[in-house]
Amino acid sequence: VQLQASGGGLVQAGGSLRLSCAASGFTFDDYAIGWFRQAPGKEREVVSCISFGDSSAYYTDSVKGRFTISRDNAENTVHLQMNALKPEDTATYYCTAVRKTASYWCYSGLSSSVNYMDYWGKGTQVTVFS
Repeated sequence: VQLQASGGGLVQAGGSLRLSCAASGFTFDDYAIGWFRQAPGKEREVVSCISFGDSSAYYTDSVKGRFTISRDNAENTVHLQMNALKPEDTATYYCTAVRKTASYWCYSGLSSSVNYMDYWGKGTQVTVFS
């Protein structure tokens, strides 16, 4: 199983980045895919999730209207388009997958949701400077 995240970088506030997560080794369509992030000294938190079926999406309040998640089931890839970036978006971003029977945890926004994800990729660093 592999979740390969890419697209992080250094960007000025107000700028954009597009993160990508390439999945392999499991049946992509059977999983919801999420992006979590962790800033230094803070807990890992869910940013956005997208369902396995109708591509319905969840966003944490702080990114609503700025971030857009999408998935390409044919390419086993999920993207996170991040616009109007703020310094407080600075964090390591992780791609994760959770089986559909437990996908509630991806959409819950609860801090405990990190314990219920099935697979994690290595993070990609996003740094936003003012």
